[in-house]
Amino acid sequence: MKLTPKAEMLRGPIRDVLVQVRHLLDPPAPRLSELVQVVRISAADAPTALLARPLIEKLGRTAPNISIVFKPWLGLDIVARELTNGETELGLALFDRRGDHIKTETLFEADYVVAMRREHPAAESFDLKSWLAWPHIVVSGRGERHTPLDVSLRAIGLSRQVGLVVPSFQLVPEILATTDLFAMLPRKSFEARSGSDLVGLPPPLEVASFPLHLAWHDRNTDDPGIGHVAGIVRAVLAEETSETITYA
Repeated sequence: MKLTPKAEMLRGPIRDVLVQVRHLLDPPAPRLSELVQVVRISAADAPTALLARPLIEKLGRTAPNISIVFKPWLGLDIVARELTNGETELGLALFDRRGDHIKTETLFEADYVVAMRREHPAAESFDLKSWLAWPHIVVSGRGERHTPLDVSLRAIGLSRQVGLVVPSFQLVPEILATTDLFAMLPRKSFEARSGSDLVGLPPPLEVASFPLHLAWHDRNTDDPGIGHVAGIVRAVLAEETSETITYA
């Protein structure tokens, strides 16, 4: 079918209009290098310490105008509410319960080691009896002295002495290096800090691992900036898998 001269004249403008309509209905994804955005991440200090430097380095090469705000972990209920209200974009923790429209992805299963100074009197013959004979450090942002571990101990008729409660995992290694306290630490956090002054040993009783979840609100599922940051978080934590822990 041959177009009339008028149709030929209109074909170009109509094509341009259709292209514009298609871009309005399905706009092309922006280039990462052009994104100007702030992404807030709520996490405890242990995953923050693992993530901060490599995350910023990778963003500097791929999306230099995305800024990161690490927010303190204020508890699961508060962070779930912040995700829902748009006050934070990503959460990193154990999300064993969550609000409506909160999506989660398991990044890895975290297990524990018992950390102590290398010259600790119990390091050579570490067992359940020696573990319970010395005071422990508990990490709690709310100042709580008892954890699920204490519940498990009570169930078998045992208890431990909590000698110190601190709000941050980052405080623990220096304290361990100069005292005879023990601390139950996530293995990855311990490995990130481990040196010749500390040793990490398997717990003397079965301690359940826990999943570290990445959480976001489903309205942000297709956000390119948040998705890019989440992808880097996945990649960085996947790299933290070396078995470099030192056993006595």
